[in-house]
Order: sequence, then structure tokens, then C-alpha cells
Amino acid sequence: MTDERTYTITELAREFDLTPRAIRHYEHEGLLEPGRLGRNRIFTRADRTRLKLILRGKRLGFSLQETRELFELYDAVRDERPQLVKLLEFMRPKREALEQQRADIDAILREMDQLETECEAILRVE
Repeated sequence: MTDERTYTITELAREFDLTPRAIRHYEHEGLLEPGRLGRNRIFTRADRTRLKLILRGKRLGFSLQETRELFELYDAVRDERPQLVKLLEFMRPKREALEQQRADIDAILREMDQLETECEAILRVE
């Protein structure tokens, strides 16, 4: 038996502000593979790290399929290069979309500023 720290589903759910159901979903999707002790799931530090990466990917807009592809690349060869190339491939269109959204928001805010100025000017004249 190893001295490696393990975690219960409840501990991970609490730490990452998730529901146990969400963690089970990631397991069902093949992104996590906890061990079992009877009916209880036992998560290792590696599982915890993978969960952290799943959530980071989610924040960055990655689909679970994209996250799975990155994990599979890493698991297959333990060489970072293909994984990093794929990560950049996934990130570029997401960055472009976010930059476009930012430009759209900036344009809308400028239009709102102009409209507010016009409304205030009309109200001062009356």
C-alpha cells in the first residue's frame, strides 16, 4: 500500500465547489478513473490534478471532448509536445471568439455612451 494522499468524492466536490454528481459525470465521460474501496470512489493526486485541468478547460471554453483529446495525447506518449500543439490549436479559435466578443461589447458601450449623452442633452434643453 502506498502513502499517496487520496481523496473522497465529497472532499473533491467541496474543494472545487462542485457537486458529487458533476464529478461522477466526468468519470462517466472517461475523464476521471478513480479506484474503488467497496462502493466508495477513491481519488488520487493524479485524479485531483485531472479534475483541476477539466475545470480549467471548462473555464477556457473547451468541450469535454477537447479535454479528453488532450488527456489521451498525454496518456499515450508522456511527451508534452503533441499535447501542447493540440492545446494551442484548441485555444486559438476560442481566443479569437473572445476578442471579437470584447470588440462587440466595446462598440455597444460606445453606442450607449453616445445615446446617454444625447438623452441628457435633450433633457437639459427642456
